[in-house]
Amino acid sequence: MSRTTTPIDEGPAPVEPHRVLVLNSGSSSVKYQLLDMRDHSRLAVGLVERIGEANSRLVHTPLSGGAEPRERVGPIADHEAALKAAAEELTADGLGLDSPELAAIGHRVVHGGLRFTEPTVITDEVLTEIERLVPVAPLHNPANITGIRTARALRPDLPQVAVFDTAFHTTMPEYAARYAIDVETADAHRIRRYGFHGTSHAYVSRRTAELLGRPPEELNLIVLHLGNGASASAVAGGRCVDTSMGLTPLEGLVMGTRSGDIDPAVTFHLKRVAGMSADEIDVLLNKKSGLVGLCGDNDMREIRRRVDEGDERAALAFDIYIHRLKKYIGAYSAVLGRVDAVVFTAGVGENSAPVREAAVAGLAELGLAVDAGLNAVRSGEPRLISPDYARVAVAVVPTDEELEIADQTFALIGQATVGQAGTTVGQVDN
Repeated sequence: MSRTTTPIDEGPAPVEPHRVLVLNSGSSSVKYQLLDMRDHSRLAVGLVERIGEANSRLVHTPLSGGAEPRERVGPIADHEAALKAAAEELTADGLGLDSPELAAIGHRVVHGGLRFTEPTVITDEVLTEIERLVPVAPLHNPANITGIRTARALRPDLPQVAVFDTAFHTTMPEYAARYAIDVETADAHRIRRYGFHGTSHAYVSRRTAELLGRPPEELNLIVLHLGNGASASAVAGGRCVDTSMGLTPLEGLVMGTRSGDIDPAVTFHLKRVAGMSADEIDVLLNKKSGLVGLCGDNDMREIRRRVDEGDERAALAFDIYIHRLKKYIGAYSAVLGRVDAVVFTAGVGENSAPVREAAVAGLAELGLAVDAGLNAVRSGEPRLISPDYARVAVAVVPTDEELEIADQTFALIGQATVGQAGTTVGQVDN
């Protein structure tokens, strides 16, 4: 008599975690994005702003299933409450932090100093070191730390990764990173050029190589990240060799509200002659200078409108902005020796054809030119805007810092899984 056996139902196969939540915690805001790393699609994006105020605002946008954005207005006491509110919105879409599909949380951390040169799994030791860097990033690192602590409390079992704005620039040689001041004083107070916007410069450098169809190791690039904050970098063979921002994001290009390069003695003069305090000078140079200080506007669209209407203050502000850009293009051409491409990115760089045209105008001797028709095209895709005859390519490459953070986070978690998860902390330079 034969017997048949019934297969045992083992239930559904276990879910392989494939999502990354990217958190960017600012002093009074939290931005977040949830990405599916199988195809880099965004599942949800959100912003909590005016944290700690009576009119706090959360806007959550699910990006699948045709759901409409949702908005909450009302007091959100602190970052912990903000993250919990964001988690509730994600849960409402079936994308909660308790999902087995969530692989990790990636955190933007502005300052990693010299120690953190790669994305790093966050441990208590790593968090302590990020706290030690607060004196060189007092406006940014404290908020980043709050976001990390809150996320760890919400999901203590989940890998959390710090991706540092400064990491890409740690390859700068000492002669580019050091200021010419007393070495002992500089070392004692960590005074050197660190650079910022590193995740953007890294992402754009790699995407430019793809656009040109060449390995990053073969290319010398000048990357211009032009938003309200702006920075330039010289990238040789995929490695940063110089960048415009320094100890803080104040140095370098003219920005929306920051002065960029300025004689340090201006600060002494303002103290002695105007009686201004250090804090007042700090506010002046960081929040009341740049384009807004020159003409009262920091929106390049509005400035260009005013220029076209004959506004002399706006025209002067625009000319000063472009003059500084040209100086850095010329300087980094000299630093690199050979330039394969100049690349525009970020809000102004991607969207302002007049800025791109003016920045390259008159630089034919450096091999640079812009095709007017190509430059006028609006597109969210990487593209060349230089004519075929130009010796140096001019490109527009949209940046995606959140995707870069997610990619670095997911790659590191994969390495940690192979090599005993939880023990890998990335590359640490002592």
